[in-house]
Amino acid sequence: MSLKCGIVGLPNVGKSTLFNAISSGKALAANYPFATKEPNIGMITVPDDRLNKLAELVKPQNLLPTTVEIVDIAGLIKGASQGEGLGNQFLANIRETDAIIHVVRCFKDDNVVHVDGSVDPIRDKQVIDIELQLKDLDTVEKAHQKATRNAKSNEKSALKALEILTVLKNTLEEGKSVRAAEIAKEDLPFVKEMNLLTMKPILYVCNVDENSAKEGNEMVNALKEHIKDEGAEVMIVSAAIEEEISTLESGEEQKEFLAEMGLERSGTEKLIQKAYDLLDLITYFTAGEKEVRAWTVRRGSKAPQAAGVIHTDFEKGFIRAEVIKYDDFVQYGSEQAIKEAGKMNVEGKEYTVIDGDIMHFRFNV
Repeated sequence: MSLKCGIVGLPNVGKSTLFNAISSGKALAANYPFATKEPNIGMITVPDDRLNKLAELVKPQNLLPTTVEIVDIAGLIKGASQGEGLGNQFLANIRETDAIIHVVRCFKDDNVVHVDGSVDPIRDKQVIDIELQLKDLDTVEKAHQKATRNAKSNEKSALKALEILTVLKNTLEEGKSVRAAEIAKEDLPFVKEMNLLTMKPILYVCNVDENSAKEGNEMVNALKEHIKDEGAEVMIVSAAIEEEISTLESGEEQKEFLAEMGLERSGTEKLIQKAYDLLDLITYFTAGEKEVRAWTVRRGSKAPQAAGVIHTDFEKGFIRAEVIKYDDFVQYGSEQAIKEAGKMNVEGKEYTVIDGDIMHFRFNV
């Protein structure tokens, strides 16, 4: 499943450092604006304790976790919507992503320059908000002009399009993102087709100093208060800590380091899970002697769609799915014991996949 998150933010907020810590890609992290010019693409492995537990029970030859693509996008400055800095390129790269991880600097360090000369997370966030909103407003205004002409025909679909676009236009002109617009559920497909930047789900990541990695600081609290009505989440990460953790070779070394810092889990692990949730994804598993593997599907996917993630032929020739609940697998310990206990369900085309399902597909080619 080709879905990706884009890491965005002003220059020098720690995007590339964070990207390097969480992904297979390697971006240039430097103390000057626009160190990242071309988008860096990496894969992140989604941590899942359930996969390891299944491997303990099944003892497969191979173990394969699921992954998500992540993109480190060039830093944005004021005027980007008009092409300032790397603006047009930046905005085009964001449009290609499915969700946004917005890194906001919430630490002070005289040795790390700030593009605006001072640290103010709310101002920094608003700079990016405004540029994305202006770009969307340009898109919506053009569509609105066309819809106005089409509406003269009095056709129902044309009038409906104009109605929706008017709501979007008014929302953006008020300095709000499209996410804040009051759109009826049945009209959402129309809006999503426009691929607007401020419609994409977003997670704010506060990059803090090492001492603030556990509880945050005043800047984090101020940002949380500022976005409380956006319906977005905020999480705290110290990119410096994550960078150091990524250099440690063994899991034991990483655990010891985290314990010394007073942290239970790395920010990277939490961020990856948040990114997965942001994309509205769930995991199902296949489990056999050759391989235990995690697969990614959109929440709400039906069984044939899940089968299609493995191979398109599985979806085309789908007959049924044999489904075991994760908790049942752990309780009974093997597929044979589960069958004997009557805990394996046979599901058809209308079955909605649930996070953690262990599935085996029957199909005709």
